[in-house]
Amino acid sequence: MGSSRLPGKPLLQLAGKPMVQWVYEAAVASGVSDRVVVATPDDEIIEACRSFGAEATLTLATHPSGTDRLAEVAEKVVADIYVNLQGDEPLIPPENVRLCADVLRDDPTAEMSSLFVVASPDEIDAPSTVKVVTDLQGNALYFSRHAIPFERNARVSPVKKHLGIYAFRRGVLQRFPTWPQSPLEIAESLEQLRFLENGVGIAMREGRPTPLSVDTAEQAAEVHNILINRQNSVVY
Repeated sequence: MGSSRLPGKPLLQLAGKPMVQWVYEAAVASGVSDRVVVATPDDEIIEACRSFGAEATLTLATHPSGTDRLAEVAEKVVADIYVNLQGDEPLIPPENVRLCADVLRDDPTAEMSSLFVVASPDEIDAPSTVKVVTDLQGNALYFSRHAIPFERNARVSPVKKHLGIYAFRRGVLQRFPTWPQSPLEIAESLEQLRFLENGVGIAMREGRPTPLSVDTAEQAAEVHNILINRQNSVVY
């Protein structure tokens, strides 16, 4: 609820529902698990979730990152794999949730996974868009708010935009809060770098582009219109 750019945004009404409900319903629609939990430090969000039948759990308000918050939840909710969705992604495709989880289901050696899409030209140099470079096996080498790789020579592959969805095994999620914030994490303000700096591989797969996340009132209005149009669309 304390978002600096858009206070109260999890409960913004979008096409008749609070934003958190759209994210919750996408998670349910993915079919990945019969248990979907909303983690929040805010009583207002807990109450809203209960009103539309979602399970919600109250967490500390002092976590420096969303992954720290998820690690707290993992102490209460025991599972083999956890998929972490961001609460400001009401348009997230359910198939992205499935894809992220399936990476760990299909590869017992993978501890963590995430997704990317091809960055659009206007996203390449935007600090708000996180980029990722991967090795030839599809594992993350580095994440940055800067355009990577640097175009000293012509790029032979597109710039990859990181999508803010992760899947974790329980063990690596439990280790995460025991590590201090790492130098690259602090420099870039990207918590996933803490995993890389502690030797944890992140398996990356190409997902389906998410039309828009919500950080501003203008984006909220645009997402509202997209959802209204979806509700009003007719398929013949």
